[in-house]
Parts: sequence; structure tokens; C-alpha cells
Amino acid sequence: MAVATRPSPIAWLLAPAALVFVLFFVLPFGVMAVMSVYSSNPVTNPNAILTTRYYERFALDTAGIFHDALWATLRIGFITTVVSLLIGYPLAHWMARMQSRLGHALVLMAVIAPMLTGIVVRTFAWMTILQDKGVINTLLIDWGVISKPLPLMYNEFGTVVALVHIYVPFMVLTLTGVIGRIDERLEQAARNLGAGRLRAFVEVTLPLSLPGILAGSLLVFALSISAYVTPSLMGGTDVLTLPMLIAQQVGTSFNPNFAAALGVILLAVSLVIVVAYNRILARLSGEQGLA
Repeated sequence: MAVATRPSPIAWLLAPAALVFVLFFVLPFGVMAVMSVYSSNPVTNPNAILTTRYYERFALDTAGIFHDALWATLRIGFITTVVSLLIGYPLAHWMARMQSRLGHALVLMAVIAPMLTGIVVRTFAWMTILQDKGVINTLLIDWGVISKPLPLMYNEFGTVVALVHIYVPFMVLTLTGVIGRIDERLEQAARNLGAGRLRAFVEVTLPLSLPGILAGSLLVFALSISAYVTPSLMGGTDVLTLPMLIAQQVGTSFNPNFAAALGVILLAVSLVIVVAYNRILARLSGEQGLA
């Protein structure tokens, strides 16, 4: 006689997270993928037929608008990720090695504090700083350093600056946890064996922190390429990203099927980049381990 097996406590704990994942990611993505291969909404239009014309429209883009939007999205995401890593890694290392509990708590609050303010508010704050009559240009003109405002906004520069400010806390928090678990005695042992401070960091701490670099970079990159509000406000008409193009197709052109195809393309390209990045870091980590 078969005995019925009861679900383990871990399964019950994972069930809510799995349900949320299915409802808010798998199901919406499935609907988007289905919409991208139909001529119209198959629910409201029974005569909708299967087609690949939306993907062909993107691939055969003679004007280059869609391709330029994709490259601009990936370029902004890559630059934002690199700058966030360059800013976030030293700060995360300092926080992880801080001996004072009070000092660590104060720095952590300073990192988290901007996240308590909405993205729109932070973007508008950068607009007041970087615009032609903003704080920076006004001060430089008053001091006689420049004669006309610098183009700090309505371009990719202003977009990246705002995105870095918004997403660098995610990089710092991710790296702090990983670096904090690295035993300081390993670096001290390397220095006792004759390695300088920089060499000990490069050959010991940096390779061991690669998982944190990977996780933080992927998180910031994913958030950056999917951003809509900040590129729309900071980029103006000179910056067109794929999320902005998707919103235009839904809200202006009333073409949700093509918007769905663009969403699938963005996700597919992002996954390819993520997998390649993961393999490169894994190979570098393996080479460091063999060394």
C-alpha cells in the first residue's frame, strides 16, 4: 500500500515565492511572448493569425531606429554598471572592513537613504542640478569659468549620472555582504609572505569577491536597461531606449503586439549578455584559483 508523502517544510516556505514568480513573471512573459507572434490580440480577435512580421520589422529596420534604440539601451546599461562598480566597490570594501558598529550603521544608512525617495523625485533633483540653468551651470557661469551652459542634460551623460545615483546602492549592498564574508586573515597572510597591499588585494580579495561583482553587476545592468522614467526625463528627445520605444508602441502607436516583440528581443539579448558575462567571470575566477 502506497504511503502518501507530505510536502516538506521547505516546500511550504518556497511555495509563496514560487507562486509570486509564476504570477508576476512567468505568466506576464508568456502572454507577451504569445502576443508577439500574433497579428492582433487572439483573445479579442478570433481571426488573429500566427506571424513573424514584428520580428522581421525589427530585423529589417532600414531606418535604424529600433537598432539604435537597442544599442543605446545596452550602452547606457553597460556604462551605468561599470561606473556603479567603480564607485560601489571601494565603498563596499570600506564598509565591510569597518570595525566600528556605529560607523558601519551610519554609512549603511547613508547608502540606503536615497532608496527611500522615489525615482521620479531623485530624477527631478538631478534635473535641477544639471539643466542649463541648474546649479552647476549657474555657478560656473557666475564664476566666469564658462560663457555658456555645458550640455549636462538631455543626453546620455545626464541619463547615466542619474541612473548611477539611483542604482549604485544596489551594487554597494550586494558587494558589502560578499566582501564581509571574506576572511581578512587571508589578505594578512599574503602581506606577511611579502605581497604589498595592492598585490594582496588583487590576488586575494578581488578574486574572492567576484561572485559579488557578478551579482551586483547583473542587478544594476538589468535595472538600467529596463529603466523608463529616468531616461525619458534626463534624455529628452536625444535619447531613445528600448523601454521608451515599447511605451510609445503601446501608448502612441497602439501596437501592443510589436511592443511585445520588442520586449522579447530585449529580454533575449539581455540573457545572452548575462550568460556570457557569467561565463567570463567564472573563467577568470577559475584561472585565479589555479594560479
